[in-house]
This record gives sequence, C-alpha cells and structure tokens, in this order.
Amino acid sequence: MNVCVFCGSSTGKDPLYGDVAREMGLTLAKEGHTLIYGGGDIGLMGILANSCLEGGGKVIGVIPDFLMKREVGHSGLTELIIADSMHQRKKKMADLADVFIALPGGWGTLDELAEILTWRQLGLIDQPIGLLNIDSFFSPLVEQMKRMSERGFLQPTNLEFLSVSNSSQKLLTALGVVTV
Repeated sequence: MNVCVFCGSSTGKDPLYGDVAREMGLTLAKEGHTLIYGGGDIGLMGILANSCLEGGGKVIGVIPDFLMKREVGHSGLTELIIADSMHQRKKKMADLADVFIALPGGWGTLDELAEILTWRQLGLIDQPIGLLNIDSFFSPLVEQMKRMSERGFLQPTNLEFLSVSNSSQKLLTALGVVTV
C-alpha cells in the first residue's frame, strides 16, 4: 500500500510531533507499505522519511524543482520525483497514493489536506483520508469543518470522508493501513 503523508517542513515546538512522525515512519516500514511524501529532508518530513528508511521501508518523495534548487530535497530516498510545480507535485502524490494522512504542519500541510478533501468531495479520488490529531493540534480545524457543515457550506456526508484520531495506531487501523 502507498501511504501519502502530509506534514510540516518544520519540527514544531513540541518534541512530541517529531516522535509521532518517527513512529509513523517506522510503522509504515514494519507493515511493508511505501511512504509517499513531499520529498524534503527537513522538519517532520525529514524525520518521517528517515525513520521509514531506517526501518527498511520504501520512500518516494515528490518535490517541485524550485524547492530542490533550495537544497531541501532528500537525496537518500528510494525514489525522488522532481515536479515542475506545487500543483504537479500534489497531483503526482495523489496519483501514487492509496490512502492520505495529515500530521501537524503549516500552510503547506493545510493546503494539501484541503485539496485532497476537495478532490474527494468532487469524486475525483476515493481514497481514505486521515487526520492525526495529536495533542489536539487539528481540533480547531475539525470544529471549523463542523461549523461549515452546520452553516450549510459543507454537506454533512462530506465530514465522513475524514477519519480523525489522536492515536497513530487507531488512525492507521481505521484507514486499513494496519490490521489488528
């Protein structure tokens, strides 16, 4: 299974975020899945990729050329795909993915998650989407999504596209990445 993970190019202020990224990478490797991610060697992205590789896993990074030129691309991956733009990067990641997971991150993570949810709503994709709400990081966003639904801007059934958990193991199980 190809598991696409969106996460920060920073580590955040709490070491917990790095621990969660490390655990996710090791779990994906242990389960024999391929990690698909943004191709960076920095922040949570780097921790995630390195731990998956250390666990013997396969990692495919997709990075736009302009970021590669800034020397933030990971040079030790199983495969690194250079895209022409951010849009092509997201499309390629979506084409490769069997499931999507968002870990804590900033604007880029939010952008990737929003686009994937929109594509799911429009029927362009049908893969499962998960949100790891570690330390209640995404709770305000989840509440905003509920508010969008309550105010008539988002169909209640669209909220069902997103599995949310504060536990990596529970989320991975709900998404069918890990079997109990």
